Formats: sequence, structure tokens, C-alpha cells
Amino acid sequence: MRGITGIRRLDDTIRRTACNGDNWHMTWAADGRQYTSLCDGRGWPGMPGYDGAGWNTRVYAIDGDAPEPTFEFLPGYPDLPVEANCYYGFGIIALGRHIYEFLSTPNHRFSEPDARFAGAKLIYSPDLGRSWRNQDGGALRWEPWEERSRDTMMFFDEPGECFSLLSILQMGRDYEHNRDGFVYIYAPNGNAVGTMNQLVLARAPVDGLLDRSQYRFFAGRRADGGASWSDDLAQRAVVCQFPDGWVNTRIHPYAWQPSIVYNAPLGVYLMANWGMGCDADGMWFGRPSYLGFWTAPQPWGPWTQVHEEPAWTPGGDLAARCYQPQIPPKWIGRDGRSFWLVWTDFQVIDGRRPFYSFNYQQVEILTS
Repeated sequence: MRGITGIRRLDDTIRRTACNGDNWHMTWAADGRQYTSLCDGRGWPGMPGYDGAGWNTRVYAIDGDAPEPTFEFLPGYPDLPVEANCYYGFGIIALGRHIYEFLSTPNHRFSEPDARFAGAKLIYSPDLGRSWRNQDGGALRWEPWEERSRDTMMFFDEPGECFSLLSILQMGRDYEHNRDGFVYIYAPNGNAVGTMNQLVLARAPVDGLLDRSQYRFFAGRRADGGASWSDDLAQRAVVCQFPDGWVNTRIHPYAWQPSIVYNAPLGVYLMANWGMGCDADGMWFGRPSYLGFWTAPQPWGPWTQVHEEPAWTPGGDLAARCYQPQIPPKWIGRDGRSFWLVWTDFQVIDGRRPFYSFNYQQVEILTS
């Protein structure tokens, strides 16, 4: 493992695509393409649906490499109109010809008081995005509010509402760098100040991702550096603690959902994460976000911070309201010393909000 000593964003490489949507969690599949989850948007101009109302969630394919990728609409993904049932695609992983996607669900509509994320549904495609199924193998359906429970969701109404905003560790093309046969799933430990900035971890066998009974939860690091695992979620332990003061209390809590990849050339796990910049009343996007990077020798840590920006302003743009930094697993340099970072921006432009967009820039990794 090469020691990472720092991160340097290269602002002269910033690119923006003319699209509408946000979040962009990504995975690298066996067919050489990356697949990404869009939330609350219409996608790219010229594609089906761009002139409509948009979707809560949609999956797109990405061909090629930055700085000149191309994007493809996948017609087989079931339509999920904005605010129809409120499922938001975040964690996504490609395994063989399968693509698995976790979709976070709030406790009720965000237009109602005290809304917050409370669980996650798992769906999958057996044919690289051409068709999609429920986690039980049946036809995909978007369960209405009254049918959401632990019987129909992979996670629902868990202690402190943990595991409701999920991110999946990426390990190269078709998960090729994984050696232990497990998929690693990260999430904030809850939706409140003091728990949302705690990271928790679960894992499941590659062939058992659809079966909740096969999930085990990180319960602490052993003296030898290994991890203890429990089938009891109440025994979960915090795998990384982030700074206080970056969780909004107005609008639904939304912060500290990471992007984590294995950087194979350097033999190190790399995490990007963000905290919400709030105004004095706790309103989200009241000021620039927090951006940080961490590294670890194992998926369960220990995690060491190597970079922080208390005001994340790409290109020196003080109006930036950036969030959801993503490290695309395909866009890591061959020597592991650079990558392209993708993010979304919620700033006001020409008096209009939100300005989402698929933004990306090259990042240099500094090593010892």
C-alpha cells in the first residue's frame, strides 16, 4: 500500500454537462461501461423524457472516459415519476451481468412535515439494465406508502433510522479486485445531528445480496486489525466519525453519504464524503459544503483523513453549493495517482434553483 498524503483538485479541468438530475452513484460493469443513478431529474437533452416532468430515479449508462464520456438512456428501467412514490437510487453495484440498486425511501412524502429517509428497497437487473426485478425476484413494483415494511424493503424503520442512505464499495471492473466474496455497504448511522456524521458498515456475500438474513454488521475492529461482524444490527459499531456541525435540521436531514472505492494500483481504500453547509437556522445549502477524503487499508478502516475543505468551492465559485462527491471506479488513473471527481451543485444561477448538472474535474493524489 502506498501512503496517500493529500489530495489536490485541479480546477482548470472542471467540466459540466448539460443535464438535469443529481447524486450520480456509479459502478463499473463487466461490459466496460459505468452505470449511474440519477435522482430528481430529466437527464440529458435529446434523450427520452428530457422534456417531461422527470423522475425520482433513473439509471443511465456511461461510455468512455473523462473528459469526454457519453451517456445512454436505458429504456428498460421502469418509470418512476417525480414525487409519485419517492424512491431515490443511491447505492449501486454491478456483479457479472447483474446490477443491484438500493433505493432510499422517506417515511412519507417530503411535502409533509418531519419527512426523512427511513429505509431502502433493493432492486436488480439480471441483464445489465435491460430489465429490472424486485428483490424477491418478482416483477418490479413501486410499493405505495402503506405497503412499505421490513417485508418489502431491505432496510426499514431500523434503530435510529440507520441504513437508509446506502453507498456501496466499488472494487474495479465487475468487482474484480474483491478477494473475500463480500459486498460492503456503508450508511450514516441515523438522521440526526450526532448520528448522521457517524458511518456504519454492513456486508453480504456476493451471491446473497438479495437475502437480508445473510447480512452482517460491523461490530468493531479486533486487536489484529480484522473486523468483528454480527447478525444483530443493534451490535453495530461506528467505522468512521466525521466532523460535527454539518447536518441540516430543516428540510429532511441529508449529509455524510460517502463514495468509497478501492484504488488497486496504490493498494488502498479511498473515501470522499461531504457535510451539509447550513445557515444559522439549520436550513440546508445555506453556505458551501464540507468536503473531505479519507484512506484505509481495509473496508472497515481504520480511516485516516488526508484532505479537508470546510468551504467546497470548485473553481473558486463562492456561490457553489456542492454535494454528493463521487469517485467513478473506471476513472481512476492507471498508476492510481489521479481520478475524476463527480459532484452535483445546488446553487442559484440566473435566479433559478436548483442547478444540478453532472460536474466533474480531475484530482491529483499525493503520495509519500
